[in-house]
This record gives sequence, C-alpha cells and structure tokens, in this order.
Amino acid sequence: MYNLQAVIRRNINNATMQFEKLGYVSNNLTNYNTTAYKSASFEQLMREDGYLDGAIRRNTLQGSIRTSKNPFDIAIEGNGYIPVVSADGEIQYTRDGSLKIGSKGYLVTVDDWMVGDGIKIPANSYRIEIKPNGDVMNYDQAGSLPEKIGTIPIVQFDNPEAMEQGHNNKLVYTEESGEPKIVKNEDSKIKQYAIEASNVNIYDEINDLMRLNTSMIASINLMKVADDMYNKAINIRE
Repeated sequence: MYNLQAVIRRNINNATMQFEKLGYVSNNLTNYNTTAYKSASFEQLMREDGYLDGAIRRNTLQGSIRTSKNPFDIAIEGNGYIPVVSADGEIQYTRDGSLKIGSKGYLVTVDDWMVGDGIKIPANSYRIEIKPNGDVMNYDQAGSLPEKIGTIPIVQFDNPEAMEQGHNNKLVYTEESGEPKIVKNEDSKIKQYAIEASNVNIYDEINDLMRLNTSMIASINLMKVADDMYNKAINIRE
C-alpha cells in the first residue's frame, strides 16, 4: 500500500509540474506578436527524493528587428533594457521601444510609463532624432541645428535570465539577476524607426505543448490505475 501511495503522490507532483510548465508555454504563445517579449520556460529539476521541482528561466536572445515609420519607435541592438517609471514612481525594465509622447509632453511607453528620468518633447518640435547612444536631439525647423533634450538610458544585468515578470511587457530585477548597471560600451545601440519582435519560437512552443499534453494524459491515467489498485487493496484488508 505504501508503494501505491508513493506512486500516486509522485504522479500528482508530476502532473502539477506539467500544468505549471503548460502555463508558461501558453503565455509564450499568447505573446508571440508582443513587441520585444522575452519567452520564459519552466525547467524541471529532479530532487534527491525523486520528486520534481522547477525553476523559471527567461530567454534573453534578441528578437528580429523590424522597420517602423514611427520616429518614436526604437529597438535595442544588443543586450540591455530601458528603465521606465510608473506614475507611482515604480521602476521596471523593458525592451519594448514602442514609445509615444504622453499627455504632459514626455516620452513614454504605450501604457504611459515615463522613459528614464523624463525626456520632454518640445511642443513646436519639427523633427526628433534618436542617436545610437540614446541621445534625443530636437530640430526646431528644417535646416536648424539640433538640440539635445535628453538621453534614453540602457542598463544591463549580470544574469538577466533570472529577472521576473513585471507589469505588462516589463521585467523586474531579482537578487539572482543582479542590480542594473548603465551600459558604457558600444555593444548595445539604439535604432530609431524600428521595433524588436518577440523571440518566441512558435514551432518549439507548439512541440512542447503537444508533448506536455501527452505527458499529462499519461500521468492522469496512471493515477487512476494506482488509485483503483489502492482502493482494491483497502477492500481486501477489510
């Protein structure tokens, strides 16, 4: 009877881990078209007692860069994240460069988080140029000299795979990921008139989805068999 109970417990553990992993696969598929989304996976680990455990890991590979007609669309070529600030002062990090001018004239994300320390776009701006180092240059009129009005910062983390999901398409750092550090080299550049696509590999995700479905069905069927045997063993003892 003890062995049957162990089989049931381990299969419940396995099914629970599979459901957990399925949630991340489903979330990745849902965000296939989300700008600069980084896919996450639930990596299963076998403990010494034979039970499964798991750890969340984020895929930080760069998605493909796509051309845009919006001058406020930017993409990061290389590593790094843009720090953005909520109306409540909360700081999170994103690679989603779908920016716009907010109601108060500042450069913000699609959901109105302010970029960096605040970059205000002049109301009479003729043209905005965003340089590879993040400097934002304003032209008052055609032929005029540019004026620097701010810089879009890029930060890096020692272990970005360990960052956790934040608000919408943003991430927050953890003790394992390390704190943000300002990028001071040329390995990361900003490209204007461009956005980064998600790095979700839809074929891998669908393959994982099918494999997980098969594994969960097998676990549930095995639990039913073990449960029937357990009930029969109880009846025999009675």
